[in-house]
Formats: sequence, C-alpha cells, structure tokens
Amino acid sequence: MDIIKLTEDYVTAKKDETIELLKGITETPAPSNDEIRRAEFVKAWLDKEGAKDVFIDDALNVVYPFNDTGSNEVVIFMAHSDTVFPDTTTIPITEKDGLLYAPGIGDNSANLTNMLMGIKFIHENKLAPKDGLGIIFAATSGEEGLGNLKGSRALCERYKGRIKEVIGLDGNINGLVDNAVGSHRYKVSVYTEGGHSYGAFGNRNAIHYLASMIQSLYMMQVPKKAKTTYNVGKIEGGTSINTIAENASMMYEFRSEDVECLKIMEDYFNSVIDSYIKSGIKVEVEVLGIRPCKQGIDEKALATLRERNIAIIKKYYDGEIYVEAGSTDSNIPLSMGIPSVTFGSKISGGTHTRGEYLDPKSLIPGQKVAISTILHYFYT
Repeated sequence: MDIIKLTEDYVTAKKDETIELLKGITETPAPSNDEIRRAEFVKAWLDKEGAKDVFIDDALNVVYPFNDTGSNEVVIFMAHSDTVFPDTTTIPITEKDGLLYAPGIGDNSANLTNMLMGIKFIHENKLAPKDGLGIIFAATSGEEGLGNLKGSRALCERYKGRIKEVIGLDGNINGLVDNAVGSHRYKVSVYTEGGHSYGAFGNRNAIHYLASMIQSLYMMQVPKKAKTTYNVGKIEGGTSINTIAENASMMYEFRSEDVECLKIMEDYFNSVIDSYIKSGIKVEVEVLGIRPCKQGIDEKALATLRERNIAIIKKYYDGEIYVEAGSTDSNIPLSMGIPSVTFGSKISGGTHTRGEYLDPKSLIPGQKVAISTILHYFYT
C-alpha cells in the first residue's frame, strides 16, 4: 500500500467534503461551558461515518474510543470544540478574496475538521492500530478561557494510567507547543460599609482599597528563572458617582511555564490578600481557574514526540516552524508526566476576534499533516 499516494489522493478527493464539514462545525455555536450543540453535531457526524461507541461525557467531550479494550495502552488525539465567543445562535460565515471569515473558524473548527477527516480516512482504508494500541479521538470542551481545560482534565482522568502519548490539534501549521504555561486565575472582591458620598464621608471606599491592592500586586518583581507574568484584566464595582462604593472586584491572573515560579507568585498574591484582611477589610477570593505546568516528564520521550511531528509538518509545509510554550489542552497530560505536543493543521488569523479568518487552501497540507500524524500509530 502506497500510503503517501493514498493520503494525497484522499485529501484531494475530499476537498469539498472537508469544506462542508468545516462550515457545519463553525456554524454550530460552542461557547466554553456550553458546547452541547457542537458536541451533538460532531457525534452525529461520527455516527453517520460508522464510528462505534461514540459518546458525550459529563464534561461535554465527544469521545471516540477506537480499539479500546479497557486495559490496553492508548494514544489520545484531541481538538477542542469550544470558542471564546458567547454566541448561542448560528454563526454566519462569509467569503472574501479567497478567505473564509467567521468567529472560531480557525480556532478551532479547522483543526477539529481535519481530525475528523483523518478518522474517516482510517475507516475507509480499514486500518488497524499497531501493537494493540487504543486510539482515543476526542473533540474536547473547555479549552478556552474560563473553560479551565475541563475537557482535557476529564479525558486524562478517564484514561489515567494507560496513556502513552497525547497529541492536540490547535493553532496554525507553523507552530508546535511542547511546554505548558501554567496559570492561576482569581476573582477578588473587596467589601466595605460604603455610604452617601457627602453624608457618610469618611466611610471606607471599596474601590480605594481595591485600587491600593492592585498597586501592591503590581509592585511584584517576577522571578527570573522562567518567563512569568501577571495581569489585572477586569475591574468593576460601585453604584454611582455620589456613592461611597461598598464593593469592588477584579479579575487577576499570573502565569509561568515553571512550577516554582508559579509558587512564588501564589505566595506573594496570598500575602497581599492577607495583609488587607488583617487590616480589617473584608476580602473574598474566588478561584476561576488553575492550569498546571509541565512536571515529571521524560524529556527524551517528549523530544522524540516533538521531533517526529516536526518532521511530519515539514513534509507538507516549507516555512519556519516555531516551537514554544503555550496554554493548551496539552497542559493536563504534561502536568501528569505524559508526553504531549499541540500543533495546528491550517493557516488562519484574527484569532479571538469577530474578524477571524481562515485560508481554506491551507486545509490541504494541514489535513495531510493530521492524517500522517494519526498514521504513525497504524499498520499501513
């Protein structure tokens, strides 16, 4: 079997079907934590294609366990289904100058499409996994924002102890993530007695104390061991211009690709919060999300996985490939000591904006990358 020619012929023959599937996925809304409509679309497509035992789990992942015996070693392929956009009605797609425009079309509908078309390829050619491996294909939920990687967490917990490697399809074809940027995200709320701005002048103002707290957090000198950042991304509070605010809140995060640096940031954050509590200010802290760093990895095994997939990408893409740390579904397996990389299978731009666009021609080399990556684990 000439698998290279077979792949080339398949991708060429399926161009229109690929675009049709891409549009169906993109048009189906899937805001983080509300992915059920897209999950049902993906499951229905897999069922129609003859996939067996496909299910939607409690996290709203669509899971297709291929050759899973319940005890064999497994490789997981995942492409997240959720978007950053809150839309719950049909997402319109427009075309201009050869590009397709729609929120979420690149991140991550295109990569999910190519993974699904890869599944169709192994079905049509009746391929079997090597060495008795199970292959778990998943359209994962909650990768974006405050989804907090819930889909990847649930998937890795379900197959814990059996996972050989994890491959995520996300991003553009010229980027590969092999390291996890961890993050801690909080909502911090400050409460005071407040009152009328004239009649109760002198009462404590929650906005004042929140502003002071932010200033304290911004005095932090980040550790130098690894890139580490912090940010206050949103503030709110108060009632009116003539009211002493009785409450105010902020959303705060810090990030690093090193677990020790995250711990330093966490300790400083807690010390700032404690200092305000000890001064008599009521402060409430809500954890919005924790994304872990890489820990306990066999770096040789990770390097083998990385270099193998870079070589596959280079077969079909002749530009520079950027290898970097990122915050992706791979954070979870990497934090569990499981080799994992995430890379893309398309070219798009305007990510996380209403002007997001995709070059549909890039799906052709991208689909070849996706299929070739899957085929590594199959007899051909």
